[in-house]
Amino acid sequence: MTTEEKKSGPVKVTGEALRPIIKDVGLELSDPLLEDFSALLTDFEAMIDLVKDDSSVQPRPDLSKYPRTDIHIPEDTDKGGWATKVTAKCTSPKSNLLANRTVALKDNMALAGVRCTNGTAMVDWVPEIDATIATRIMDHGATITGKSACENACMEGMSCTSITGHVHNPFADGYSAGGSSSGSGRLVATGSVDLAIGCDQGGSIRIPAAACGIVGLKPTWGLVPYTGIISLNPTIDHAGPMARTVRDCALLLEAIAGPDGWDDRQPPIELGGWPSEFVRDVDAVVELPKDSMLSGIKVGVMDEGFKVPGGCENVSAVVRSAAEKLSELGATVSSVSVPEHFKGVAAWAGSTFSSSAPGALLGVKVGRKQLDMPDRCALVGENLTQAQFDALGPGAAYMHLAYLWSKKHHGPQLHARCANIQKSISDAYDNALKDFDVLITPTVPEPPNKLPALDVSGRPLAYMIATKTIIANTSPTDSTGHPAISLPVGFSPARDDASVKLPVGMQIIGRKYRDADCLKVAAAWEKAFDWKSQ
Repeated sequence: MTTEEKKSGPVKVTGEALRPIIKDVGLELSDPLLEDFSALLTDFEAMIDLVKDDSSVQPRPDLSKYPRTDIHIPEDTDKGGWATKVTAKCTSPKSNLLANRTVALKDNMALAGVRCTNGTAMVDWVPEIDATIATRIMDHGATITGKSACENACMEGMSCTSITGHVHNPFADGYSAGGSSSGSGRLVATGSVDLAIGCDQGGSIRIPAAACGIVGLKPTWGLVPYTGIISLNPTIDHAGPMARTVRDCALLLEAIAGPDGWDDRQPPIELGGWPSEFVRDVDAVVELPKDSMLSGIKVGVMDEGFKVPGGCENVSAVVRSAAEKLSELGATVSSVSVPEHFKGVAAWAGSTFSSSAPGALLGVKVGRKQLDMPDRCALVGENLTQAQFDALGPGAAYMHLAYLWSKKHHGPQLHARCANIQKSISDAYDNALKDFDVLITPTVPEPPNKLPALDVSGRPLAYMIATKTIIANTSPTDSTGHPAISLPVGFSPARDDASVKLPVGMQIIGRKYRDADCLKVAAAWEKAFDWKSQ
């Protein structure tokens, strides 16, 4: 016997049970100490017995108020865009802000009763809760019509790793729709839905927005609650709107932004001046005469964003031309150098890969005050099984192995160093934004890649090398928390076939909590110019 069950339920810990545990970590205890700590751990087990059930405090939806029907896996997925279809809405919405709009949720978001794949077969999970922003979307009058496909464990920048299949670019079959919010990008672009939610830890809203020719905003870190969404790492988790127009992007942001009482990155009270009326700001700008829409706005074209190794000159030229056109709208446009930007991917990778696997893959959540999902945690053990590891895409598998490697060879100091460097990158952007209202880079330095014919998980090297270029301009602002929007501004030939024209996105980076500045600059450009004719 290693433990004894007491009549009241809690476990009685014995020295026999404790000894092998401490031996596994190289510790020894004398018999008297073993006896005392066994007694203390028995008391600990008694406390655990008091908190066995948290279901009453979870945000489980009232299904009479938020009914969901017609849950099914569709035969027609819109060339990979859909993971699961459903009709979910509020019977008594609080407002008509999103009335008559249809919305797709990325398939890493909880919607009770609807499977949540996170793009992978590693875990088979049907949540019993609704994500905060799913509830807010329904409260504002929209209908959720399904879960959009996402890439495997949300760790891919190309649309070829989801358990639900490849997601094709809406402008050219066989090319990437971006990732990891690949389905959201495609469904909005094809008109299958009016709006969609994406999540962004390395660029996963902005990359598919650029690839699919739509608008996608990664909000300021913490502006939108991440409650009820599968996390990669709370320090880089962002959820945000994807839409065909800037105004619709602002509309959806207005519906989902603000503290929810769960996400500890958000202030628990409404602060004076909390940014919430994004549509008003957008409408005010586009109603002005063309040559004064951006009067007084200073735009910095960030040199480093155009010098990414492996970048495409065609993409750079399209974005530079688009940025210069902002001067026709009254803005002052000039170049700016932020050398720290070049460290962004390395610092993001060092921090993310050395720390994220336990939370993202094993369900370990510590150090934060936020909603956890114990039912999903229970589906994964202390370590991944071979079958679970084999179910991962190349990005998630690489992250897990990099975590194991860095834990063995670099220790916690790697993450500590990267966190400090990320702060210096954030400071560098802040310093540049003292002189400029927004900064400009290509969203993705190259056009969308051709999708591989087969699953790439067998040979990840070439795939992962390509992904490094894709996230070069997006991942740094996930680390720093600055808002950034991708706006379609033209086309570039595909690298492998000049006859194939694919969308190019311009990234507009703003000051923290000045998401409205990103939206206003994007809205002015959108109103003044037709991106499809550039």
